[in-house]
Amino acid sequence: MVPAIFGLSGLTLTADERAFFRDADPAGYILFGRNIDSRAQVRTLTDELRAIHGRERLFICIDQEGGRVARMKPPVWASYPSGEAFDQLYEIAPSSAIEAARCNAHALGLDLAEAGITVDCYPSLDVRQPGAHDVIGDRAFGADAMRVAALGRAALDGLARAGVVGCIKHMPGHGRAMADSHKELPTVTATEAELEQDLGAFRRLAHTPIGMTAHVRYTAWDAQNAATLSPFVVEEIIRRRIGFAGLLLTDDLDMQALDGSVPERAARALAAGCDIALNCWAKMDDMVGIAKACPQMPDITAQRLERALSLPNDPAPASWTNLAAKRDTLLALTA
Repeated sequence: MVPAIFGLSGLTLTADERAFFRDADPAGYILFGRNIDSRAQVRTLTDELRAIHGRERLFICIDQEGGRVARMKPPVWASYPSGEAFDQLYEIAPSSAIEAARCNAHALGLDLAEAGITVDCYPSLDVRQPGAHDVIGDRAFGADAMRVAALGRAALDGLARAGVVGCIKHMPGHGRAMADSHKELPTVTATEAELEQDLGAFRRLAHTPIGMTAHVRYTAWDAQNAATLSPFVVEEIIRRRIGFAGLLLTDDLDMQALDGSVPERAARALAAGCDIALNCWAKMDDMVGIAKACPQMPDITAQRLERALSLPNDPAPASWTNLAAKRDTLLALTA
């Protein structure tokens, strides 16, 4: 199995994609707006991916946070609030905010599960910092690590109740970035003491089975490399200081924060200690290059992948309408 997650080019698989995916056997797939049209179409697409590999519990992920980060959109699917809405409610009623975040993620997870999606790249545990670039901004659950962790835990629980696994991001923290890592490499010059605040939410949820790195350079830890490509940040900060022992994905390797070819980036990220190379844009040359450049999946990664997909097994029955109504009633307390 190739330790990579690949994107798809359109609403259906091409013959070349089908043949390549069957031969390469990647760890999983990621869906974007270009892959999404109707409920029946998405379910057919994810069913075909499962059929290729003969794995019912296949890693099929999406970025469905709510707010401005949503691949499944109205009018086919409902819209969901951004993290900031729950932060504002937490300010006046913490327990209500936690319940609202749980109901929201449960409802969102029901949409994903119906579509055959098993993993959501959500929640963001980045601690919001004043004056930083708004690439995180209102996606964050707040500016306090304890609050971010409490709301993040509720979101993970809500997804799990729907049978979907969450992925915490962006380790070890994207909240201080003064640039958009989709376009350039942000450099954070905060001291180690200051960066401790960024680690807090991740530490509290270090048991989460899936996490994602940040394409951000932290001069206090590694003045040369983005976290994704830094053995020190991956092994010392993420694995040891945060205590994260789950499946570690890179952020999208096509982002302009990183240099070198995409296959070179993938190889460097795996060498730095990441488990899975995330390649989103379905460029066949890049995907073939990754399959050639990267070693077969090591046993420890295979074990982490299996553990991640084994949870949860038995989603609880629930009404989407009731969950959304309860969330909206609670969020209305801020009006």
